[in-house]
Amino acid sequence: MCHANVGPIASDANGHRQNEILGGAASFDTCDFILSWKISKGFSDTTDLTGRSVCMVGSYNEHEDGQPWSVLIYIDDNATNSQFQALSRIFQGQDQGNILFTSNISNVIAIKPAVINLEHSAGIEAGIETIKIAKIASVHIDRMVEFEGTVSCGIPGHDHPGQESNSSITLKDGPFDWNYQERCGFSTDFAHWN
Repeated sequence: MCHANVGPIASDANGHRQNEILGGAASFDTCDFILSWKISKGFSDTTDLTGRSVCMVGSYNEHEDGQPWSVLIYIDDNATNSQFQALSRIFQGQDQGNILFTSNISNVIAIKPAVINLEHSAGIEAGIETIKIAKIASVHIDRMVEFEGTVSCGIPGHDHPGQESNSSITLKDGPFDWNYQERCGFSTDFAHWN
C-alpha cells in the first residue's frame, strides 16, 4: 500500500496512471509518503520471509532535480537477524530485482525494527486503519475512490492495477512530522523477484 501527500486524486508523483494515461502534476510540491508491504510468501536465498512486514516512510520535493528520497525503513520486530538483513538489502535496492523505485532513495536515515500492524485484505472499506507503525505512524482509509477503468502506480508496477483511496496519514519520527487528511492512497499486490 502507498499513502502519500500528493493530493486527493491520482497524480504522476509516483507514476500513477488511470486507464494507462499518466496522471497530472502533484497537488503539493513535497510528497510525504508511507509505503507498506505484507509478505505473503517468499524467500531471499534460503531465508524465509513469509509473514514479515516492511514499511518505508519518506519525503521528496517535486521540483528538486531527480526527486531524491529521504526515508526511514521499518522492519517487523518479529524478524530474525537474517530476515532483518535480507529485508534491509531488498528495500535499499541492494538485492537487484524489480523494486525499481529504490533508485530514487538518496538518504536512508535509519533502518529500525518496529511493531507493524498491516491490514491488506481485499475489499478494505473506509474507516479501517490499514497501517500502524508502533506509536509513531497510522494510516486510515477515509473513502474509496470510484473510478471507471484501471488505476496503477509505478511503485508496484503498472502491470498490477489496484484500488485508489483517500486516506488520513500521521507520522512523527525523526525529521518527519505529518498529519494529513484526504490524501492519495493506493493498494495492490506486488511480486518481487531478483
